Amino acid sequence: MKVPRLFVDACFCFSKHNIRIPTLASTANFSQRRGIYTLDPVDHQEPAFGKILIANRGEIACRIIKTAKRMGIKTVAVYSVADSQSLHVKMADESVFIGPSPASESYLIKEKILDAIARTGAEAVHPGYGFLSENAAFVEQLESDNISFIGPSASSITGMGDKLESKRLAAAAGVSTIPGFDGVVKDAEHCVQISRSIGYPVMIKASAGGGGKGMRIARNDDDARDGFKLSTQEALSSFGDSRMLVEKFIDNPRHIEIQVLGDKHGNVIYLNERECSIQRRNQKVIEEAPSVFLDEATRKAMGEQAVSLCKKLGYYSAGTVEFLVDQNRNFYFLEMNTRLQVEHPITECITGVDLVQQMLRVAKGHKLNISQNDIKINGWAMESRVYAEDPYKSFGLPSIGRLYRYIEPTHLAGVRCDSGIEEGSEISVYYDPMICKLVCYGKDRKESIERSIKALDYYVIRGVIHNIPLLRDILTEQKFNKGDISTNYLPQVYPDGFKGKQLDVKDKQKLLAMACSLFATNDLRNRQFLNVPQVKIDKKPAEEWKLYVELNEEKYKLDVTQSNGEFKINVNDEEYVIRKEDIDLAKPLLEVKVNDETDVIQLLSKDASGYYQIIYQGTTYKLFILTQRSAEYLHLMPEKIKFDVSKQIRSPMPGLVKSVNCNVGDEVVEGQELCVIEAMKMQNSMVATSSGKVRCVNIHPGDTVGDDDILIELA
Repeated sequence: MKVPRLFVDACFCFSKHNIRIPTLASTANFSQRRGIYTLDPVDHQEPAFGKILIANRGEIACRIIKTAKRMGIKTVAVYSVADSQSLHVKMADESVFIGPSPASESYLIKEKILDAIARTGAEAVHPGYGFLSENAAFVEQLESDNISFIGPSASSITGMGDKLESKRLAAAAGVSTIPGFDGVVKDAEHCVQISRSIGYPVMIKASAGGGGKGMRIARNDDDARDGFKLSTQEALSSFGDSRMLVEKFIDNPRHIEIQVLGDKHGNVIYLNERECSIQRRNQKVIEEAPSVFLDEATRKAMGEQAVSLCKKLGYYSAGTVEFLVDQNRNFYFLEMNTRLQVEHPITECITGVDLVQQMLRVAKGHKLNISQNDIKINGWAMESRVYAEDPYKSFGLPSIGRLYRYIEPTHLAGVRCDSGIEEGSEISVYYDPMICKLVCYGKDRKESIERSIKALDYYVIRGVIHNIPLLRDILTEQKFNKGDISTNYLPQVYPDGFKGKQLDVKDKQKLLAMACSLFATNDLRNRQFLNVPQVKIDKKPAEEWKLYVELNEEKYKLDVTQSNGEFKINVNDEEYVIRKEDIDLAKPLLEVKVNDETDVIQLLSKDASGYYQIIYQGTTYKLFILTQRSAEYLHLMPEKIKFDVSKQIRSPMPGLVKSVNCNVGDEVVEGQELCVIEAMKMQNSMVATSSGKVRCVNIHPGDTVGDDDILIELA
């Protein structure tokens, strides 16, 4: 008997907190809020795998487990030392330990995965993305062991995994390609010669690369030499393959990709596009589906070329054909990812197709039940990648730590959170720093953006630095809202780097009013602890405060009164009224009604010296609040001595020392590379900020360093 459709949809919840099947009484509302899979619902009478192993970790492993459970398939998780308490291990039916924390000693060792398969009797393997997902040798070994790979064939992976070969195959399939050098770059000088022949600017990138690793833009000979060196190191670290290629770099392009899906019977369809132009270091930050830029004719042409390439390859399973699109809607093949993409949920939202379910069906040998005519664009979806990164450092350098408080905004309408962490999880130096993929779906782009902004305000993340300030600011920025974006968006909009949300006068005054209410509430609580007699609240003001406040180096003198359960704050002759009951110092997040508007703030920290850190509109603001009487004595306080740090080379993030290129006593010049730090497979060249003699070298290759550690000192 087939399971009723409404119940099937209702059973799939994206939040890790709601993986249980709801009662029938709650399914209707549940389905309305979360049931996006409207095409090809699960047929429990259709043959399926009994047990699959997921050769991955974190968010994508959890995502695959959810669909497998919905299909009645048992799951096996694998884990390293660092992941022994991870959420994907808890969610799976079985789990197998595969080794030390570094991926190169665990998740990337195919023999350990094969051993786990043999021990558990798994019939198939889903690779997720990254790790072994595009390793043809691994797929061939599975095939020889009669284990199904939930992905494409080894030949498809080989053809598209090498950027040189993929470009040749794409051209043969009639796909538009970018001009470039059709061969392997030998060394740095060869790279310079090729770059000159193509004409600057050029893109230097790893032949076996992906995910933005091993890629550099060169605009002159020096860039080409340096880019070749750093990209080669990154490629070797990330993919075990240091081959490079060079191609023409298209200025201000859009990065638009086409989702494809094929079966083993020759059927291939495309599921529209995703706009992925908001990037930093060639890695995506915000994606949306559909693209605001494409017209129907361009969408159809790109989709048909993507399908043509798939048919040329004999491709089956889910995959993505990526294009660069110029300002005139001319598009050029970039690469094909023969796996599930990080941003696949936004395609699922607008098409109603569960891509993981389809991958499982195709791997089992079933034909697609969906035709091209079934694929529509319903609404708009946006994915914001919430990372453990410091957005104030190069738009996001990795942060590590334990999440001692973590709350997702899954209670809001149109919100889906795909994550592999929970409160207490640790973000380590060994893997990608992703915390969560926030997916917000609306009837149009405007509603999708509005829901994304609101959801970001309701996130509670404590224990690591995160990039929500940058994500939220992008979503409110004028060019982004107009759809005027390209892969150069971040450096164009933030030429001096991201500095945080710049509040207008009204929002600044509201922040001041809410901060004063926090101070007053804290003061009332302290009086209660000290057994100070309280004045009974009646029609007359019960309490008054005259406060001195500093915000962004601006100084204010503000009057606060409390009466009849309300705070009244006068800021620049504007009165703001806040209900006392809205200010609860025990809550991690506060919904505060200021006059007639509700705002969300988070009190991150406060201390006895008067320093408050408040999260408002995504950004953390530091305020200094004292009574005016206390502030009169500030001039008596000694000034903190400032130390000269211009001669110190400090680590911008936690990481691993890959190389040290200087010794004590060496004379160095400003801009000279002194060492290279790697974190999450990203290479960072640390250069001298001034000329001088090396006085002290505190590191050696292979050392682990922390954020802001002193690496090298100059005399």
